[in-house]
Amino acid sequence: MAPVLVVLLVAVGAAVAVIRTSPSRPPVSPTQAAAAPASRSRVLEYLRQISGTATVAGQHNREPLARPTRWTDEVRRLTETSPGLYGGDFAFSGVADRPRLVAAAIAQWRAGSLVTLMWHMCPPGLGQTCDWKHDVQSRLTDAQWTELTTAGTPLNRAWTAQVDAVVPYLRQLQAAGVEVLWRPLHELNDRWAWWGGRPGPAGSSALFRMFHDHLTALGLTNLVWVWSVSDADVDRAADYDPGERYADVVGLDAWAGAFPNPHSYDLVRRIAGRRPIALTEVGTVPTPTQLAAQPRWVYFMVWAEMLLQRSSVARIQYTYGDRRVLTQGRIALPGGDR
Repeated sequence: MAPVLVVLLVAVGAAVAVIRTSPSRPPVSPTQAAAAPASRSRVLEYLRQISGTATVAGQHNREPLARPTRWTDEVRRLTETSPGLYGGDFAFSGVADRPRLVAAAIAQWRAGSLVTLMWHMCPPGLGQTCDWKHDVQSRLTDAQWTELTTAGTPLNRAWTAQVDAVVPYLRQLQAAGVEVLWRPLHELNDRWAWWGGRPGPAGSSALFRMFHDHLTALGLTNLVWVWSVSDADVDRAADYDPGERYADVVGLDAWAGAFPNPHSYDLVRRIAGRRPIALTEVGTVPTPTQLAAQPRWVYFMVWAEMLLQRSSVARIQYTYGDRRVLTQGRIALPGGDR
């Protein structure tokens, strides 16, 4: 999702009362999971367990990284409870503040939330900082793509060096016990970013697999790999699937409509198979009725400032007050304490 440059003024009625989450509600301890392979990841096992019975409420926080909990804090102000999923971005600018992002993720995890991180990565060879329009939204030639995905070439080595720059932060999260729902190269089926829109086994999914293999070889075991596609061309999403070995969770970024239509929901479920599915980006807070109609979504993540641009305060409070929607402190990971 491209950063939104237009600031919308949202009038909030003072008469709207805050819906409080009842302290008497116990944390959800799901037991209705379908049979699934054993996993070393407690977060992944938890998502498998809640699939069909509950949905974690999530909130994205984007640049500037100097304010890594800006929109999570806004949810808490409006609802008196924090999202059950904290979302952040390693970003393409302001990267000197990445330690703030990591510190926020650790704090949110320790407070009882899950953590998801993404990365609007610069094209290979540009380093950690670049321009949004001319770089992140650029396009590699076919020859450059082949060079990028061929081990040992100059462009491949440049890309590897870029990836390695965030490895210390991922290791810091691992040392703190944080399991990260890691979502690099998002919206892989869309052409708006340099990494996307190349179908087939040698296309965009090849880069995702390369990303996975590189970080795994470096000993990062705290990453739950999330592969997400845009609903702009969901019918071709399967052409970008890196496979179950590489993608633990299948995500849909829902921007074509306020909520996925039944066709998109069914298609994502078929592609996912045994893997959990998630609404990895939404612009509008889903209602409890919508989530009940599509119960396999294990979490949703509202995009940053769109929290208030597309949803009323009453809608936010209504969803966050629903028993089926899981917020901070109501995440009961297998095995007890974190």
